[in-house]
Amino acid sequence: MTVTPKLSIRPLTPERWVDFEALFGKNGACAGCWCMWWRMASQKEYVATKGAGTKRAFKRIVTKGPPPGLLAYAGDEAVGWCAIATRDAYPRLANSKILAPVDDAPVWSVTCFFVRRDWRKRGVTVALLEEAARFAGKRGGKLLEGYPTDTKKPQPGAFVFHGLLSGFERAGFKEVARRSKTRPVVRRKAVVR
Repeated sequence: MTVTPKLSIRPLTPERWVDFEALFGKNGACAGCWCMWWRMASQKEYVATKGAGTKRAFKRIVTKGPPPGLLAYAGDEAVGWCAIATRDAYPRLANSKILAPVDDAPVWSVTCFFVRRDWRKRGVTVALLEEAARFAGKRGGKLLEGYPTDTKKPQPGAFVFHGLLSGFERAGFKEVARRSKTRPVVRRKAVVR
């Protein structure tokens, strides 16, 4: 991994929408997702709206607030994204057998990442995860949870949008459940100040 230059990490607010839009590009990061896959209850709903529909839906979420995630900046350019919200903001998690709740503890969930191609393998996701722990803590969260991919083989970025287990571990997360060979549930404490 290359050492990451100084990044600044900011919540995605309506004023930063253009930066988010530039980062995601015309395809909405991954096949028109616009970070809505986890927020929709079914695959049918997602397929019916992906692309322009998911972009509009996510922009409404950003406009309404609170911020649905964090942008990593190198200078004035957004180079990375991390989705974070309370677990109940993500209906797909409620419907997942392998990512079902571990217990009754209220958690904030980190569901997705998108890092610009020229910034991958430079520690951007780890920096985003460390800031996510502070972000959740400032909003009353106590636990932060993630659902990374655990693989030894290199994977295209489109297949590891959940993040990699190694990155979560570097950011202080520990495995708390595993119902699938490649998809652990990991947690760390939020940073409360």
